[in-house]
Amino acid sequence: MQMVKDFFEFIFFDLYLLYIIAIVLPLIITVAYYTYAERRVIGFMQGRMGPNRVGFFGFKLWGLGQPFADVVKLLNKEIIFPVNANKFLFLLAPLITLTTAFAAWAVIPFSDKLVLTDINVGLVYILAMTSLGVYGVIIAGWASNSKYALLGALRSAAQIVSYEIAMGFALVGVLIAAGSLNMSEIVNGQQGGILYWYFIPLFPLFVIYLISGVAETNRAPFDVAEGESEIVAGFHVEYSGSAFALFFLGEYANMILISALCALMFFGGWLPLWPMDNFLGQPSIFWFLAKTFVFMFLYLWFRATFPRYRYDQIMRLGWKVFIPITIAWIMVVAVMKVYKIGPWF
Repeated sequence: MQMVKDFFEFIFFDLYLLYIIAIVLPLIITVAYYTYAERRVIGFMQGRMGPNRVGFFGFKLWGLGQPFADVVKLLNKEIIFPVNANKFLFLLAPLITLTTAFAAWAVIPFSDKLVLTDINVGLVYILAMTSLGVYGVIIAGWASNSKYALLGALRSAAQIVSYEIAMGFALVGVLIAAGSLNMSEIVNGQQGGILYWYFIPLFPLFVIYLISGVAETNRAPFDVAEGESEIVAGFHVEYSGSAFALFFLGEYANMILISALCALMFFGGWLPLWPMDNFLGQPSIFWFLAKTFVFMFLYLWFRATFPRYRYDQIMRLGWKVFIPITIAWIMVVAVMKVYKIGPWF
């Protein structure tokens, strides 16, 4: 009996590892081509070409080989340690950033049956993982033994923590509407078509969550922590080679995560625009991916459109505007929930 038990435990672990690879590998490829899409989209918006030379097998193919060329270049570059830097923490920081960014995907449901771990407190788990990412930023700035890196780390950490509060309050509204912390149940609570999706009763919370997600990932127009004109690229100024690549990978993985969460919590996840008998009217992973790609595109659009905020403007927006609005709208949602106002409750 013990041999049989050990055999099934081995098979279960092997399958679980296969599921993890099935999520992580496409995510890494998506991150790589997200950088390519960013350069092409912003180039188009600014009247430039963007990468269009590196292809495969001697063909340019619109520059589709550029992400692989960037990876090879970064992996071959030397990791330079600053004088008196703490080498252990210097290398640990990018690993923390990457690990927390990827670990959050363990509870993301791609469809009603395709999810790695369907736990009842999935929303709390995601908040915990995204919050831990700030430790990678702080450790990177301190371990580098550089005033520029430390200054960038402090600014970035303050910004991330500030906007996490607004994001958390926005998710409280989703929790009230759905009555559950389970990600799959949150999506299933939006069945019935586009008029039943939570972005309608929670529209202010959705807008605040989206903007806070841009700020938390240190993306334009909230990228003052990495403002090259101000503090020389921020907390990772001393990083190079594969160590810098891990920060890069973690940042873009977080951008995709925020886009996926917007699709799941406010726009029905894998649910169709309207239930119908044909393929487009059925719940599908393609709906989830399409909605996620729309929000991923918004990240690129924001960067190409808006000028960078001043740091004091960013902090005032987070503390004095977003938090009061979220608290007030949570009260509104609670009243709508109690008195069953609208089809969402």
